[in-house]
Amino acid sequence: MKNVKSTLVKLFAALALVLATVVTVQAFNANTSTSQTAQAAIKLSKKEKAAKHWIAMRESGGSYTARNGVCYGRYQLNIGYLHGDYSKKNQERTADNYVYGRYGSWVNAKKFWLTHHWY
Repeated sequence: MKNVKSTLVKLFAALALVLATVVTVQAFNANTSTSQTAQAAIKLSKKEKAAKHWIAMRESGGSYTARNGVCYGRYQLNIGYLHGDYSKKNQERTADNYVYGRYGSWVNAKKFWLTHHWY
C-alpha cells in the first residue's frame, strides 16, 4: 500500500510539472504571436539592414537551409521558434521578432555578436 501511495504522489507531481510546462509554452506562443503582428509593420533603416545582413552572413553564410544542431536557417534560429515553418518569410519575421524582443535592434544584436560571437 505504501508503494502505491508513493507511486501516485510521484505521478501527480509529474502531471503537475507537465501542466505547468504546457501553460508556460502557451503563454510564450501567445506573446510571440502578438509580437509578430507588431513587428510586421517595421521598415528597417539602412544601418539595420546592414547589421541584419552581417549577422546572417556570420551565422549561415546567408543560407536559408543551413543547419547546426537545433539551429536552422539564415539566422540560425532555434527550430522551436519557427514552429515547423522554415520558409524565408517566416525566418525573416521570426528573426526580426527575436532581435527586436531581445536587443531592441539589429545594430544592438550585431554589437552583442561582436563581443560574444553569438546573438
